[in-house]
Amino acid sequence: MTRTLYRTRIKFCGMTRPGDVRLASELGVDAVGFIFAEGSPRQVTPVAARQLRLAMAPMVSAVALFRDNTAEEVREVVRQIRPALLQFHGDEEDAFCRSFRVPYMKAVPMGGDAEWDAQSLQQRWPSAAAFLFDSHGGGRSGGSGHAFDWRRLPTGLHRPFVLAGGLDAGNVAEAIAATLPWAVDVASGIELSPGIKDGEKMRRFVAEVRKADCAELD
Repeated sequence: MTRTLYRTRIKFCGMTRPGDVRLASELGVDAVGFIFAEGSPRQVTPVAARQLRLAMAPMVSAVALFRDNTAEEVREVVRQIRPALLQFHGDEEDAFCRSFRVPYMKAVPMGGDAEWDAQSLQQRWPSAAAFLFDSHGGGRSGGSGHAFDWRRLPTGLHRPFVLAGGLDAGNVAEAIAATLPWAVDVASGIELSPGIKDGEKMRRFVAEVRKADCAELD
């Protein structure tokens, strides 16, 4: 992929406070994620997410994250917050993911022993707009702050991919240089505690992503 005039997209996930959403918008983040997965320490209700969405600046996208939620739960979120993208972290199949008529991204667990190849991913989820590679799996949940071995990423994908899992200001530039992702996704790496973001960590993360993009053009 040519990196000429390339900009790595940024998604801040697990937003729970309006002030954090506003700061993310001011920093130029492309998307903010609201988590509706049962049991997540960053879980919000559709009503709460609707209020958080009001803090988003124009041209920032809302992403709704699910993990084996019911169809009724997903439909209620779609109705309440009108997300630009759905993100599925569970065992959802393509027919379920695309049934809500909103573009979706499928999260791929990289924390276990499973090995993934581009062909099998694209055959199993042919309607996916993108794939997100995270360190969940193998008994580990998403948002754990742990990275996976980036060398295990499948090659030959014909869809954009998002890199997640253990990213922070200290390693995101290295991650971008090593994998050339379409976007990077961070939750715990910009937090004081689950769901409570740290403004300085947010600023540093964005600065390191921009620095990495500039380095690729040198």
